Amino acid sequence: MTQTVGAAQQIDDLLSEAAGSGTVPGVVGLVANADGETYSGAFGHRVGTEPIAPDTVAWLASTTKAIIAVAALQLVERGKLDLDAPMGRLIPQLAAPQVLEGYDDDGTPRIRPARTDVTLRNLLSHTAGNGYHFWNANVLRYQTENELPGIIACQEATLTTPLLFDPGTRWEYGMNIDWVAKAVEAVSGQRIGDYLRENVLDPLGMRDTTFTLSGEHRTRLAGMNVRTPDGLVAIDFEIPQEPEFQMGGGGMYGSPADYLRFLRMLLRRGELDGVRILDAETVDMARRNQIENLTIGKIATVDPGSSNDVDFLPGTTKKWSLLGMLNVEDTPGGRSAGSLFWAGLCNSYYWVDWEKGNCGLVVTQILPFADQHVLDLFEKFEDAARTL
Repeated sequence: MTQTVGAAQQIDDLLSEAAGSGTVPGVVGLVANADGETYSGAFGHRVGTEPIAPDTVAWLASTTKAIIAVAALQLVERGKLDLDAPMGRLIPQLAAPQVLEGYDDDGTPRIRPARTDVTLRNLLSHTAGNGYHFWNANVLRYQTENELPGIIACQEATLTTPLLFDPGTRWEYGMNIDWVAKAVEAVSGQRIGDYLRENVLDPLGMRDTTFTLSGEHRTRLAGMNVRTPDGLVAIDFEIPQEPEFQMGGGGMYGSPADYLRFLRMLLRRGELDGVRILDAETVDMARRNQIENLTIGKIATVDPGSSNDVDFLPGTTKKWSLLGMLNVEDTPGGRSAGSLFWAGLCNSYYWVDWEKGNCGLVVTQILPFADQHVLDLFEKFEDAARTL
């Protein structure tokens, strides 16, 4: 591994100080270019006094989404899925979607049929109308009043939550990629985890990335922590291991080292170590703005135990691709226009900058999301990584 000594030491100091001060229990930071890894650092603990490492197994949360998107795009290339065909032809539950417009004064929900069809492009770009209870009061109210579990329970009933608007008319982050995973299952005839293992994970050498934890994975599993007014508190947390559906929106576990391989594949436009996962032209198409004139602003929390308010890159115009968020302009910190960025609920963050030719991620296991301490750490980490 070749790296600039000064920059590497700067990152080491940054991450070790965060772990040593108790700002984070443990953190892994990795950076790469098209040729390979340029920085690897792990500081603090995964659980108790056990050290965290690049091969520590962590909950991926919403960083799962890009992996599912790649699987869907493979099937688009193979003619099995169509980005713009009505998804109701493939998934009966999406054939006649309902829209929850809000609630009357007497508490009656205002629900009507959707005026437009749900498409795969809508789902991948979060314009299909699905929301999350973390950030939408109507979703939270509807699920609570109808005794529907939250999405992390991985129960089919949760997916009966109505849409929030007609597909294609707004952007709202929500339960969209769960439906994408179901589309992959419908046309492949395989459970999403099995499809991914065969077509994405094993070809990329991502052997620790999975919906189902093995006994060996548990020997390297990171614990979850909650930041409270009194400091970080370890909690018991695990995605259901016998779920009704494997949650494409956030149900996977994996190691930071695995995920860096996935990011390098995207950086290399669909290929890694001689194995091609997607055509370069597909990656080029998928990374472009898919929401036209819509933009992404601040996402206010309605569930403070799970997420703080989210306002990434304030002052920068943000769009959504088929893979994740993109910044229209260069960011003040130097990320190139058109770069990919997204995150997981447990305060893990990544980027892919095609113009500068680098990618990286910071992995922690802390709730609630959009933790300002971790966001500040990620910003400084990315800044230092540009000089590697």
